Amino acid sequence: MAKPEVRGFYDKPTGAIQYVVTDPATRRCAIIDPILDFDEKSGATATKSADALLDFVGENGLEIEWILDTHPHADHFSAAHYLKRKTGAPTAIGNRIVDVQDLWKAIYNWPDFPVDGSQWDRLFREGETFLVGTVPVKVLFSPGHTLASITYVIGDAAFVHDTLFMPDSGTARADFPGGSAARLWRSIQDILALPDETRVFVGHDYQAGGRKPMWESTVGQQRASNIHLVAAHSEAEFVALREARDKTLPMPRLILHALQVNMNGGRLPEPEANGRRYLKFPLDAL
Repeated sequence: MAKPEVRGFYDKPTGAIQYVVTDPATRRCAIIDPILDFDEKSGATATKSADALLDFVGENGLEIEWILDTHPHADHFSAAHYLKRKTGAPTAIGNRIVDVQDLWKAIYNWPDFPVDGSQWDRLFREGETFLVGTVPVKVLFSPGHTLASITYVIGDAAFVHDTLFMPDSGTARADFPGGSAARLWRSIQDILALPDETRVFVGHDYQAGGRKPMWESTVGQQRASNIHLVAAHSEAEFVALREARDKTLPMPRLILHALQVNMNGGRLPEPEANGRRYLKFPLDAL
């Protein structure tokens, strides 16, 4: 398999990782899950995290071919729209984003919101293929954490978003609106069916036991030592474990802030008459 170069950028406030994935032959690259900085205490937005990606691209003479999101994130804002305006590169996400839009449109009482995925340039279907430079990419539909989650298999590297964490941290929660522990189990099995040596890049790391941030493992390591997969040997056991764990977790602090931005392709609300932008915050929705 082709072996792309992968550079991860860890965001300490959210525990999320942004990626630049490069074809060494052509120096073309894809950006995966870029972050638009947001401080909920002050309402301040910034582009420091996304600009670090652009700096890396410029310093290494890369050409951005794609701006990719794996799913509509619940704990940070997507910088996809910002990067598209800066670079002109096309944006993409999985085609089941329309299901998430339809669900959250009702939660936000947003009757005129378009639920057709038109906020992105490309909607990928299960099994669809494309290229980053000369490196082949295959799309796996990976629901469970969200209705729209996908995995990008770029050469020998799988970007699994929040389906799997590092082996010492287990798997993603499945209790968000539209989530399903049973579907998450089946998505994990699809990822584990990839060759053992496939590199696995996760979407978050919460530094289990206080260790330094980590985001790369392999399919073989996940199969052998992921704490949730070792503890659960069947779908029923996994569902029981995952649902019990999810009941102990608080909702992400930015979920209601972030979904209205991320289901809109990373676009902030339009300015109102006074020139300011306002987020809509539904009470008692979750």
